[in-house]
Amino acid sequence: MVAISSRALFDFEEENTVFEQGNGPHRDKAYMQLQLQRLELPAKPGVAFSLVRKLLAFNQTVESAAGDTAARPASQPVEVVILSRNDPVSGMRVFRSAKHYGLAIQRGSFTRGQPPWRYLKPLHANLFLSAHLSDVRAALEAGVPAAQVYPQSARASEAHPSEVRIAFDGDAVLFSDEAERIYQAQGLSAFQQHETEKAAQPLLAGPFKPLLAALHRLQQEGTPTMRVRTALVTARSAPAHERAIRTLMNWNIEVDEAMFLGGLAKGEFLREFEPDFFFDDQTGHIESAARHVPSGHVASGISNPPS
Repeated sequence: MVAISSRALFDFEEENTVFEQGNGPHRDKAYMQLQLQRLELPAKPGVAFSLVRKLLAFNQTVESAAGDTAARPASQPVEVVILSRNDPVSGMRVFRSAKHYGLAIQRGSFTRGQPPWRYLKPLHANLFLSAHLSDVRAALEAGVPAAQVYPQSARASEAHPSEVRIAFDGDAVLFSDEAERIYQAQGLSAFQQHETEKAAQPLLAGPFKPLLAALHRLQQEGTPTMRVRTALVTARSAPAHERAIRTLMNWNIEVDEAMFLGGLAKGEFLREFEPDFFFDDQTGHIESAARHVPSGHVASGISNPPS
């Protein structure tokens, strides 16, 4: 279950500029009018468009058991719901744009400026993507994997049409920030020693473990035409790599690739992996990655203190 904001799915940056330039209690009027004027104009794909399109491709149709030509869902392991600060009028354009691109999105909540994250729990969402940092923070505090999309991110490569590719940072994303706290307080040597001594002790789960687990289930189910490929992309290096690998083994979750970069910039490595989305807790890594791939900031852990 993926909940996504309008700006994460579609490129509404021009429209958002109109909204930001407004003032007073009715600052959204010009924005609403512009969206209504463009009702028949499909919005351009946004930063998370490729991720959503590929995830929805896991939903297959087959002929009915009666043998007639009517198709029915064989299984729908993925659902995408719009969860947006947009107004309901602008929501019409969102749904029409989704239909234009063949995205089977049927549900949505449009809150006209009010925080929409409170609807994540009733949805049982596995992921929330939004351009609003405050909504992302609130979702993470509520226990929902969430990331702030960077609308200026490079768009996903089209080189892997039959794979949804997702890359994750480790500490404070897949794993807890336990080790990151030691690194920031005591330095690299203390961090390496701590992780070597505790190599056999699994790390606690981070905010994105539930998403990785859901993707692992999707990966195992698979379809003849679509599959999942995941990567761990971390600043860890040997010997601290072992605890990360053993933690995933303890969870009985596999990743397809693991990059232990020892502090190297992640962007160029991600450019080669070509993910549909990359998640990291540190804005420096996101800024590096966003030049090459769709990226989102996970505002959790010691690197993201409450503002």
